[in-house]
This record gives sequence, C-alpha cells and structure tokens, in this order.
Amino acid sequence: MNTWQVVYSEQAELDLRCIYEYIAFTLLVPKVAGKQTRRIMDGVAKLNQLPLRYQLYKKEPWRSKGLRVLPIDNYLVFYLPVESQKTAAVIRIMCGGRNIEEQLNRTEVDVDNEKVLD
Repeated sequence: MNTWQVVYSEQAELDLRCIYEYIAFTLLVPKVAGKQTRRIMDGVAKLNQLPLRYQLYKKEPWRSKGLRVLPIDNYLVFYLPVESQKTAAVIRIMCGGRNIEEQLNRTEVDVDNEKVLD
C-alpha cells in the first residue's frame, strides 16, 4: 500500500497551538490539553494511509476543491488530498462548535498553485 505524506499548513499549526493554549491556560487543565492535542496529531498522522476514506465537506466552494473532514473528538480536521504528490495537506483544525463557514472563508488555499504545501 502506498503511503502518503501528511503536512500541516501554517494555519493548521496555529489552530493546534490555540487549541492547546485554550485548554491549558483558559480552562486550566494542561494535562488534558496535551492529551487532546496528541489525539488530534495521532489521528492526523493516520491520513498517511487511505486519506480519501473521509467524507468530502458538503458545502461549496470547498467540496469542489476536494476538501475532506476528519472528525476527532469535538474537533474537525479539514484537509486536502493532493493526489499528484501523494500528500494530505491539513489546512484547518477547529472545534466543531465554531462557525465553520466563517473560519473556512478566512482560510487562504490555492491548491492549483500548491500554496497550501509551502
């Protein structure tokens, strides 16, 4: 079975850091913060095998771009499989309770020019 490379965009790395900081410093449970971010990273790492198994995001224009959603606990990992490069590019990680549309609309992704992979 061919394995894919999994990469994080700068925004996805920031999202993960913000999740950790919110749980650790606002909710004051740093052990939980570490465990939660580890579960997210472990789930994302599994995208190296069969990254197309998760559903396409239902709304446009994201569906047409091939955006997929990996649910992990109360969080959603949004990623783009780039088949030509055998790469799963994680573009956002956010709590499922957030305004997903607003957050995605503020996300800059240019798959054709592979900006997400820079």
